Amino acid sequence: MSKRTRAGVLAALAVAGLTAGTALSAAPAGAATRAPAPKFLAASELPPHSSSAWTAGKVTDGVPEEMQYCFGDALLAYDSRYRTFRTDLDTGAEQLNIVVGDSAKAKALATRLDKEVKRCVTRMDADPDVEADYKSYGSLSVEEGARVHGFATRASWGAMDIHLVSVGRDGGTVTVVQWGQMGDFADAPVKAFKKTTTTAVDKLY
Repeated sequence: MSKRTRAGVLAALAVAGLTAGTALSAAPAGAATRAPAPKFLAASELPPHSSSAWTAGKVTDGVPEEMQYCFGDALLAYDSRYRTFRTDLDTGAEQLNIVVGDSAKAKALATRLDKEVKRCVTRMDADPDVEADYKSYGSLSVEEGARVHGFATRASWGAMDIHLVSVGRDGGTVTVVQWGQMGDFADAPVKAFKKTTTTAVDKLY
């Protein structure tokens, strides 16, 4: 095998997510081709920030720390990948893609994640040092649909944060987008976030 051919094989393995040392065999004639990995948002597709540009991190396996508290238990059975976005100030965002494969199971997961947002706010509000409020911002007509949620938290020591979360689905893949910064509901860029969510779902495949 030439160096050029070998490099091409290794690159293909990396894209397919195979670990080093996996045995390779020729695919039988007529075998199904592995579905392409879902795509992620670009930094420019996040809600515009008034005074700081977004930067995008690398696509990483797992679940971002910022989503573990609300969604960790619901995602234990799935492999997922995420990308984190930052600004120079107090605003951050994450996108999580979960490839379930089966459309019915993906629909069930999306439904559960929508419910988990509300449950998460209820858990936060039960903390005597935190007051949390929830708002539903409705559904979006994109692919198999998406829902947008918002919640604001106020801590006893004075910290105030606002978050927007959306759960969307395209076939057997679910995507979750979360945005947050210091502030309250009045500071939430709901219209721009809905546009970001629509782009995220449309862009998966």
